[in-house]
Amino acid sequence: MAEVVVGRVAKAHGIRGELSVDVHTDSPEVRFAEGAPVDARLKDGTVRALTIAAARWHTGRLLVRFDQVPDRDTAETLRGALLLADPAALPAPEDPDEFHDHDLIGLAAVLADGAVVGRVSDIQHGPGGDLLVVARDGADDVLVPFVSAIVPEVDVAGGRIVLDPPEGLIE
Repeated sequence: MAEVVVGRVAKAHGIRGELSVDVHTDSPEVRFAEGAPVDARLKDGTVRALTIAAARWHTGRLLVRFDQVPDRDTAETLRGALLLADPAALPAPEDPDEFHDHDLIGLAAVLADGAVVGRVSDIQHGPGGDLLVVARDGADDVLVPFVSAIVPEVDVAGGRIVLDPPEGLIE
């Protein structure tokens, strides 16, 4: 089963292995509860299974300790890692304009006139916002900012997203 991104490790905090995490879930109290399992996808693509030991808020950021991360040196190896969770354990988003990554991956990306651009193959989560990776047949992938001005419609049940790209984004 595909996992969903619930956070991104920003940096190590202190000397005892705490990590500063950018939260990508509306349920941090569930996803980052003591004993909750997460996988960390490191920048090199490897995945480490982790268990939440503790989490607390500090100046607007979530600080998380994992059972498997005893010190700052180990914490530094997780910088930039995506924290992934089983989607079955996540509550459905309350906002109809919010989606889990697994809801979007595989959807057809079409223009307003119905012309097919490609399929959503991945979601890139960055500090500047989320990008849809749209795979196109015989052409390079396109990165599409996931904002309502460019993606005015998401129809999960219909299996498609509608794009209204600015000139030059798709070409």
